[in-house]
Amino acid sequence: MKKISALLIACMLVLTGCNSASETGQAKDLSKAKIGVVQLMQHDALDASYEGFKEVLVKAGVKESNIDYQVAGDQSNCTTVADKLVNGGNDLIYAIATPALQAAASATSDLPIVGCAVTDYQSTKLVKSNKTPGGNVTGASDLTPINEQFDLMSKLLPNTKKVAIMYCGSEDNSIYQGKIAQQAAKKKGYQYKIYKVSDSNDIQAVTSQIVNDKMDVVYIPTDNLLATYMSSVEAVTSPAKIPCIVGEEGMTRAGGLATYGINYKNLGKLAGKQALNILKGKKTASNTAIAKLKVNECTMIINLKVAQKCGININKDDYPNATFVE
Repeated sequence: MKKISALLIACMLVLTGCNSASETGQAKDLSKAKIGVVQLMQHDALDASYEGFKEVLVKAGVKESNIDYQVAGDQSNCTTVADKLVNGGNDLIYAIATPALQAAASATSDLPIVGCAVTDYQSTKLVKSNKTPGGNVTGASDLTPINEQFDLMSKLLPNTKKVAIMYCGSEDNSIYQGKIAQQAAKKKGYQYKIYKVSDSNDIQAVTSQIVNDKMDVVYIPTDNLLATYMSSVEAVTSPAKIPCIVGEEGMTRAGGLATYGINYKNLGKLAGKQALNILKGKKTASNTAIAKLKVNECTMIINLKVAQKCGININKDDYPNATFVE
């Protein structure tokens, strides 16, 4: 009887240890840790999110060769990539962008998942709350300071009356930000109209409609589809002298007039620190609050090339903290 009891206790201890390792993704040492990365698509912001994450992990001792970096290319392929990573013996999954995070969460409820370039985790229903996720998902939020972006709009473009709010209607993060943008427009007393695209084939037609409607400015949040095709938007708006205020730096460099937004490499570093704490067993995904950059950590970027195309005169001295694209 004593032998049976001892055996049962030993089994329970083994099972308990296994569960603990599963919850935390704890590796024996960081040099042996394996990380699977699923990224929705390639554009500057998402690429920077990966680079920041990788930099933190490699500096801490994770071998770059143990990071399986996969770009899905589109939303439909995220599930295939996520399933592959979950079955690939990884200790943790890093998911970049909302569709990638949703696919990873559907693929496993055991492996810890750290997300990035996701606007609001709670609204995805993958966490109980942004403060206490409560499951195997946590990460860093890329919610930009939209009210401050509208402040920048009013300073750069003081004659603005009509604002086009443009985003992809199938991206949850964009829908969420679109609602905030509407409130920001109301506060400024602007007239606004929503323009949605569903895929890249819609962009030229929708942008042309904005021109036909004679809007004064276009506001585009951190939208993955439009970030990828920002140059296509600018090719239509700039000749019509309609500038775009956008959600982040990469979009500004690709054709937006300006942004006051987050640095995605720094956001990736935040996610990397979360992942390290989980890998080391110091935290679990369930008790790791969603991280975000502070407003004063945001950067102002102004594209003078676009300003010139749109006939906008900008005095650099009025924006001492800005980085200028010339």
